[in-house]
Amino acid sequence: MSYLLFATVFALILSAHAGDPDITSDFVVPPGTEADANFFTYRGLRQSIWNGPKDGNAFQATKATQVEFPALTGQSVSIAVLQFAPRGLNPPHTHPRSAELLIVIRGTLKVGFVDSNNKLYTQFLYKGDVFVFPKGLVHFQANVDSAYPAVAISAFGSANAGTVSLPKTLFGSGIYDWLLAQSFKTDVGTIDKIIAANTA
Repeated sequence: MSYLLFATVFALILSAHAGDPDITSDFVVPPGTEADANFFTYRGLRQSIWNGPKDGNAFQATKATQVEFPALTGQSVSIAVLQFAPRGLNPPHTHPRSAELLIVIRGTLKVGFVDSNNKLYTQFLYKGDVFVFPKGLVHFQANVDSAYPAVAISAFGSANAGTVSLPKTLFGSGIYDWLLAQSFKTDVGTIDKIIAANTA
């Protein structure tokens, strides 16, 4: 009985620290797909590298994860181009399965994260600067310039790092408004206004 308990606890500890699952081949090819050079090529980031976000968005992320680029399945890497309009921001969020390594390629960003002791680390980043956001910690990026867009590239140590946006998760997921009001020490009317803004 104690051996079974030990084995279960050990398996849970290992799975809690695991990243993407290891694969038993060089790469994974979905059924019905041919593995040629085109399979290992993704061209979906071309338009996002040099421009600000489209359609009046304040922020836009164009991703190359295993969802958009199936050749990444099992490779434990992915990338995203982050486009910021003047004064645009990527609100506080987390990536539960990976750290994020960001390099600014255009403009200026103010970035930051909060550690598990509730300490805030912030930095101004300029073209060519690199910043790391540790795995699972709440972080943000904001274009501090009121006239010019900014562009950054983020790399992840997972083919699907996941993104948990705190505003949408807290105020757009259906958590009871009275619970949020008590948690944030405010009234239900205020919470209802925030929920409406995050679900519109």
